[in-house]
Amino acid sequence: MPWSRGALLFGLGLLVSGCVESPPPPPPTGTSASGGEGDATRIERASHDSGQAPAGPPSDLSGYSLGPGDLIRLTTFRHQDLSGEFQLNGEGYVAMPLVGEILANGRTARQLEREVEIALVSGDYLVDPQVSIEVLNYRPFYIIGEVRAPGSYAYVNGMTVVNAVALAGGFSYRADQDGLVLSRGGSNGPQYTVTADTALLPGDILEVPERFF
Repeated sequence: MPWSRGALLFGLGLLVSGCVESPPPPPPTGTSASGGEGDATRIERASHDSGQAPAGPPSDLSGYSLGPGDLIRLTTFRHQDLSGEFQLNGEGYVAMPLVGEILANGRTARQLEREVEIALVSGDYLVDPQVSIEVLNYRPFYIIGEVRAPGSYAYVNGMTVVNAVALAGGFSYRADQDGLVLSRGGSNGPQYTVTADTALLPGDILEVPERFF
């Protein structure tokens, strides 16, 4: 029996639809077409998992925070008996005549000046005190790890990592000179990866790790 025109068109439509495949769905966000992680995800995870310390510690003494071991000269204008040289004790306090102990640890010289003035007024010792503070000797810095003579050393203004290593007798043969880590202001301070030209501040701890052969 001959095919009708409608039947032929219907059969041709079925044949064409069977030969065309639907396009695959796009990969989900954060993955590649092959099923792995996308570039942005991999970079973010690598940065998070690297464990590397941030670079670029501050190097300006203008905002220096006082700490145990610092020696200061405190001058109270027109009152020699309330002036003198004082060293911060192990807890960061300064013991002054009349007012007793004042916490200096973590404060700048300008902040400590204000604290002393407040103490003199609140104790009814002076009505309008004028106090100035100068740092005479800074507390030492420390260098540990793979150097010939690790330990504490007197801080000198303008000191850098290379100066510190030289004071400590130079690197040992096991030193990883590209993995230097600086703890700013002590063991509980922020850590930074540093180079030979990085400036040091009083109280810093410079660690020279051992390299892996």
